[in-house]
Amino acid sequence: MSAGPWHPPSKLDLLELLAAIGTAQWREFTATAARHGLTATQAKVLAQLGGGPLPMRGLADRLVCDASNITGVVDRLEERGLVRREASTTDRRVKHVVTTEEGRRTIRQVREEMAVSRNALDALDDEERATLHALLSRLRPAAERRT
Repeated sequence: MSAGPWHPPSKLDLLELLAAIGTAQWREFTATAARHGLTATQAKVLAQLGGGPLPMRGLADRLVCDASNITGVVDRLEERGLVRREASTTDRRVKHVVTTEEGRRTIRQVREEMAVSRNALDALDDEERATLHALLSRLRPAAERRT
């Protein structure tokens, strides 16, 4: 019995797979962050600051939420010594959020403890991981483009 001709997966099939993998990774990220006393949003703020300081408005844009929501999140992170606010050198009305050494250590630990997500990649050999990285890198700019 023949299985029939091969057809490439549809865009919907690919999007559903990406969503399932993203959901599983987010679930583990949330649980791991909780073990460090962080909400998912607090951990995501720390992760977003990995590329350097961001203005409060920039954080809100990246997290796709209102800037007023970020204020409370940053307040709680600041109370724990994980971030600090610094005035912009070009506009004193703008506050940049900067991770502290403790904040960088904490988000690094969260990421390192995400064994399920990391171990899932063991199903791929080095060449497959390189191919996946290249493909996802090509998709990322279009996926992050705002409408």
